[in-house]
Amino acid sequence: MIIRRATADDVDRIAEMEKVCFPEEPWSRDMVAAEFSGLNPTRYFAAEEDGRIVAYAGVWVIPPEGYITNVAVLPEYRRRGVASQVLQTMIDECLAEGVTDITLEVRVSNDPAIALYRSFGFEEAGVRRRYYQDGEDALIMWTHHE
Repeated sequence: MIIRRATADDVDRIAEMEKVCFPEEPWSRDMVAAEFSGLNPTRYFAAEEDGRIVAYAGVWVIPPEGYITNVAVLPEYRRRGVASQVLQTMIDECLAEGVTDITLEVRVSNDPAIALYRSFGFEEAGVRRRYYQDGEDALIMWTHHE
């Protein structure tokens, strides 16, 4: 498995993964494509195995802050450390670009993701009420690096 920077050539594959990983409210292809338009300060990373993207993550880099937009892993690759590898690569690049604080939102019911983020030093900082389209709250998490 390799972790690499995702490119605009990956938009279709990422958009298809959105439907699998987030069936309740996937980002549209246009929304994914916008992340690669150059209008936003985004960096996307993909985990690829045998030419297939099995995980990806995106972050907006606005030093000294980074905002993780999404992290997704295909169901058959979960619980294998793939998300950790992608997240570590993304955080390392953020730090190299002068980011010291990274934030994200995660569904309050997504215990595996919350545990993953905690393992990277993220701490709970608040709740965004009814953040998701289905009305579920989002937990706001932050981490700080010196």
